[in-house]
Amino acid sequence: MDYDEKLADMVRDLIAQTHKNVEEKAMFGGLCFMVNDKMALGVEKERLMVRLDPAKYDEVMEKEGCKPMDFTGKVMKGFVFVDADAVTTKKKLDYWVQLALAYNKSAKASKKKAPGKKTKKSKKK
Repeated sequence: MDYDEKLADMVRDLIAQTHKNVEEKAMFGGLCFMVNDKMALGVEKERLMVRLDPAKYDEVMEKEGCKPMDFTGKVMKGFVFVDADAVTTKKKLDYWVQLALAYNKSAKASKKKAPGKKTKKSKKK
């Protein structure tokens, strides 16, 4: 995994101030923070990934260092990347962490696969 460890430590510390049910997972080539079993934030390369209320998407795109999350080549509304250079202070980073944690309360968790359940295979024509 290639991610900014200092940024990950800062995110970890901010989340820990208010949440206990936090899991860290290797995802998207970086480290994701799952809060209450839902993806909230991540650190990937030298940027922060933030899951936020899609209604706030256009508003936050005006913020310094904020870019659309186009990890798969398709823009994902409700997710943004923020350059590490734009979150160098605790106050700046806290804005993004609190935005993600606020949305986490109402965000839907991804569906979990049942243990041992196989995925559907497409039929050959």
